[in-house]
Amino acid sequence: MTRFSVNINKIATIRNARGGHMPDVAKAAADCERFGAEGITVHPRPDQRHIRYSDVRQIRPLVTTEFNIEGNPIPEFIDLVLEVVPDQVTLVPDAHDAITSNAGWDIPAHREFLTEVCHRFKSKGIRTSIFVDPVPEMARAALSCGADRVELYTAAYAELFPENPEAAVKPYLETALAVRECGLGLNAGHDLNLDNLAYFIRTIPWTDEVSIGHAVICDALYMGLEKTIQAYLSEIKIF
Repeated sequence: MTRFSVNINKIATIRNARGGHMPDVAKAAADCERFGAEGITVHPRPDQRHIRYSDVRQIRPLVTTEFNIEGNPIPEFIDLVLEVVPDQVTLVPDAHDAITSNAGWDIPAHREFLTEVCHRFKSKGIRTSIFVDPVPEMARAALSCGADRVELYTAAYAELFPENPEAAVKPYLETALAVRECGLGLNAGHDLNLDNLAYFIRTIPWTDEVSIGHAVICDALYMGLEKTIQAYLSEIKIF
């Protein structure tokens, strides 16, 4: 069964736009779990424009499902992850000034670095996932680095889906098959929503986890957070 992890970055963005402590990010994480989320994802960036390192420290002891920290493994990020010891860390090659994640790793070009980082995290018992584009060769490269999973960057799927769902999912299915052949776990995330999520899961039912943030908060403006989380769970659990 695919697990549903809610990325709460957007909640922190709203808080930071005004300053202060509203909305309460830690409470939002606990509420997401109470409403049925099977994991909490955060993606701190060096400029702390949404989730702050202090948020990560505060949230960690509150999460009772699965805590996933995403980010570029710069030294400060590595230190944070080793300090709080999440259930999973997802390595994302985002530049410091990127608005949002916009590409997966070229693993062969960074194999030595990623191998070292994976070893450090796995020595602390942290499941390690590498963010990749839908390219089958990246699955085999991730295996050689010692990763436990890969996360498929699904922006291209979401963009093409309204026009041609079959063509949109094709490279993801090919990559997912390579991931399964390598014995790695499979995650997916970026621009998944209530329109395109079910088709992705139906096509690739061995997806272990999806993490969704922006669309969840957008839908919650109209539906409320509890009903939104239940709606996403319904899209996933019908398979």
